[in-house]
Amino acid sequence: MKRLALILILLCSVAASAADRDSVAFVHQVGMNVRPALLTQHHEFFRGANALGRPMRAGFSAHLQYAFRFPSSSNFGKIFPTAYQGAGVSVNTFFNHKEIGTPSALYIFQGARIARLGDRLSLDYEWNFGVSFGWHPYVRPTGETAGNPNNIVVGTPVNAYMNGSILLSWYPAPEWVVSAGLDVAHFSNGDTTFPNTGVNTVGLRVGAARSFGGVYRNPKTAAVASFPEDSRFADRIVYDLVIYGAWNEESVEYMDDEYVADGKFGVIGLSFNPLYQVSGCFSVGPSLDIQYNENMNIQNHIAGINRSEDEIRFYRPPLSEQLAAGVSLRAELTMPVFSINFGIGHNVIYKGKELGGLYNTLALKTFITRSLFLHVGLKVSYTDVSNNLMLGVGWRFGQKSLIIK
Repeated sequence: MKRLALILILLCSVAASAADRDSVAFVHQVGMNVRPALLTQHHEFFRGANALGRPMRAGFSAHLQYAFRFPSSSNFGKIFPTAYQGAGVSVNTFFNHKEIGTPSALYIFQGARIARLGDRLSLDYEWNFGVSFGWHPYVRPTGETAGNPNNIVVGTPVNAYMNGSILLSWYPAPEWVVSAGLDVAHFSNGDTTFPNTGVNTVGLRVGAARSFGGVYRNPKTAAVASFPEDSRFADRIVYDLVIYGAWNEESVEYMDDEYVADGKFGVIGLSFNPLYQVSGCFSVGPSLDIQYNENMNIQNHIAGINRSEDEIRFYRPPLSEQLAAGVSLRAELTMPVFSINFGIGHNVIYKGKELGGLYNTLALKTFITRSLFLHVGLKVSYTDVSNNLMLGVGWRFGQKSLIIK
């Protein structure tokens, strides 16, 4: 907590100095919140198969956040007057430091109003996305060390962090906001290393924040970004091309035993997604998804087992069993700087059981320029309940200027 206090003082100083330089343009905000939570009991480790000898039910985190709002005179400020975005840091505990650690997280976040409930009251949402570090991962015991054999939920010391909150926000004074609501979080490594059952929490969130360099007045209305009345259907379509890569591990069942295949497996993918802009903040459209996944269908090409070293060997499957093309329906929420893209699809060209069936995608796009964006996402296949990260870059074509009213 001393570290959080020092960081808070530093951020307050930075925000105050920025406000002095640009008090009219940006509204800066520094806040703290706490999030008591319950751990979902989705694995026996949480249900009592741990060194504590009892269920792990509780989690707790303390967060420090810096955010800013775009100037009210800017296009972002006119269209999204309630939106805020920034960076945060947190310390998390699950009350079992020895086996799972006391991880910290560094993340970006964004929030906005869902509904205005009064001059001083609103219903808001907020998402967090970042990286968490300081975990105590699974370590297989050897003759020399005891390892960390009970923790079969976390396989890496660094994991992704995802969070969402629904908040009731109260503005007791122009510079202050007090918020409370529901909060869910997920920690995992995206199957880059096994084990990867992940850690999930559901709980509450309570906090307060102070603004510098201006005040937020919970506006009644927002400007509307629209197309010219004579615009054609094609004028509303943008085209996103994304190239991504990742890596993962694979577990294989053989003769009633489960083995983790040696080494990492590469993933390369491409998606082409035309999006029809329903409004300035919401788009829908189909996507062509092509992905090569090096660990697909290796179950069908096992060469043998080395039981003395607990290793499984296999032949490399043909390219046709590891490359698939699918079609998905995408929906995208657009906010300042960031867009969240969700999709559900089905592979239509594939070979082998593991590449068939439905899949979901969830991605965060961070726009560096009007057209260039970073792409961080997750793809989940329901055929073999596998997933992989989608880390890449994208380019948006055909974007037209909107009229702001």
